[in-house]
Amino acid sequence: MKAGVIGLGAIGSGVALCLARSGQLGAVYDIRPEAADGLDGVPAVAATPAAVAAAADVVVIAVVSAQQTVDVLTGPNGILAGAKPGLTVILVATVSMEDLGRIRAITDAAGVALVDCGVTGGQKVREKGLVCLVGGDEAIVAKVRPVLDGFAKYVAHMGGPGAGMAAKIARNVIVFGCLRAGYEAAVLCRNSGVDIRQLSDAIDASADGVGGPLMLATREDPFQSEQEAGVREYTRALMIKDLDAAIDLAASYGIQLPLIELTKRTDQAVVGMADVMGEKA
Repeated sequence: MKAGVIGLGAIGSGVALCLARSGQLGAVYDIRPEAADGLDGVPAVAATPAAVAAAADVVVIAVVSAQQTVDVLTGPNGILAGAKPGLTVILVATVSMEDLGRIRAITDAAGVALVDCGVTGGQKVREKGLVCLVGGDEAIVAKVRPVLDGFAKYVAHMGGPGAGMAAKIARNVIVFGCLRAGYEAAVLCRNSGVDIRQLSDAIDASADGVGGPLMLATREDPFQSEQEAGVREYTRALMIKDLDAAIDLAASYGIQLPLIELTKRTDQAVVGMADVMGEKA
């Protein structure tokens, strides 16, 4: 079984490297022609997404947004234009459930199976460190399991179509809600003269790696580093996108997420770029 990868950003490049090592990688595509340079064993970027589909049994879409997903699927040069019979698409981008439904309607109309696959552990993606939260029919998931195993250390079948994306959205509620908690804890630490890094290390030592809430509070000062400010702004943009997906999903059930709504309202503070709690001067 050969796999193609669309999008060679932080996640997609790591997925491609893992699949190259496992001997499963057939082709890759990115809007940057040089994106595959320096990726050991990864072939040169194909001319179009259609060319990737023509060379693969499974295509992993690792772009950022729902619109980018639609763009690489459709049109004369899109995945669906080059799809062979039996092609399956694995979507690892985090999108809202509404957008996922729109994407699934497109693939269904083309007779192409879609597996929604939320991923975590992106820092270790190149070392086959991803965890996949998968949604799809059992037979389809079983069919693409060799490819999933080729780039992930752990694959969890969360349920039917949509369950993988819903699981990723729920996980993001925990992650970004914890960042809000970390922000509040950091405010207390700063005002009380507590060494935040020492507290973060103590939490890690006592609870097996749950220091995540303080992961931003222990980083470099963004007001002294343009690079650090960029990292935090990138984190904030992803956070807002993912929190909107969670809020939309909750609204579809007639429920509210007060912590997540608060986290979104205080987004700049949560990523360490503002203060909303009236710290001492």
